[in-house]
Amino acid sequence: MPIDPYILLLLGTVGLAALFPARGTAADVASGASTAAIAFLFFLYGARLSTREALEGLRHWRLHGTVLVCTFVIFPLLGLAARGLVPVLLTQPLYQGLLFLTLVPSTIQSSIAFTSIARGNVPAAICAGSFSSLAGIVLTPLLAAMLLGGSGGGFSAHSLVTIVFQLLVPFLAGQALRPWIGGFVARHRKVLGLVDRGSILLVVYAAFSEGMVRGIWHQADPVRLGALLVVEAVLLGVMLGLTWYGAKALRFGREDRIAIQFAGSKKSLASGLPMASVLFGAHASLAVLPLMLFHQMQLMVCAVIARRRAHEARDRETTPPPPPTAPLTPAVTATRPR
Repeated sequence: MPIDPYILLLLGTVGLAALFPARGTAADVASGASTAAIAFLFFLYGARLSTREALEGLRHWRLHGTVLVCTFVIFPLLGLAARGLVPVLLTQPLYQGLLFLTLVPSTIQSSIAFTSIARGNVPAAICAGSFSSLAGIVLTPLLAAMLLGGSGGGFSAHSLVTIVFQLLVPFLAGQALRPWIGGFVARHRKVLGLVDRGSILLVVYAAFSEGMVRGIWHQADPVRLGALLVVEAVLLGVMLGLTWYGAKALRFGREDRIAIQFAGSKKSLASGLPMASVLFGAHASLAVLPLMLFHQMQLMVCAVIARRRAHEARDRETTPPPPPTAPLTPAVTATRPR
């Protein structure tokens, strides 16, 4: 079960913010750079999303609808059900982070990778992840405003305007400029991917620095973090089971079920971290902690499941079909000539 190297970088960034948090002018510079990085991230998301592929994927609307329901309906309902764990297992800030985790869109890259390893419907996984990310730009802030209310980061009309200008406008600008810059983005995907991840590290540093300066980390003791891991493991297990057996009940084929399981049970760290920074402000550090833990957990568990599905597919290909049975011939009754 691999440990994502990027998670190690994120943890290193958290440690750096704990030891050397940005204060005063440095905090203002980090906050401004984080705001610009978030806008640039969503600009790149818009430039990468192929409108043609998305429209072609609409033909498989049942699969994409199933993934969207899992991501933005079933996940949030389970998050609301976890409210009963406060304050016995979770503190209120950790629960808010857990609930925010359930509102984040699905992943694209890892869903595609695991679907490919498991020999599932890769084009469907591409479209499902793209639709989820696109819908999440609107649905995640709205759901957070409805379900978290004023307890998360002080949601207001000003907050919604900030979300529109910092997330939606850059995304639409990327989509509008895609005919001219789409080729450049595709040719330099690896370099821009490094820029993506570097931008997210900057966002994490700014968020955790502010949390350290405001002294909110005393609310996350080791016992509570252990309880959070258990709750997230149960959440992931429930969603993996629901997506697999629910898709079977809906009569999807095996390849489609694989795409639904991986796209419908996962949450995007790349989208969730910038959104949390915008939505939660000073409380973003505790809000993104459950998402960071869940991200690593889903990678480890889904890697095992993908390999198992691949072995099952190979076993089916190598298992010889049963020998054909001889057709039954009707008995001929001899008649004595008269």
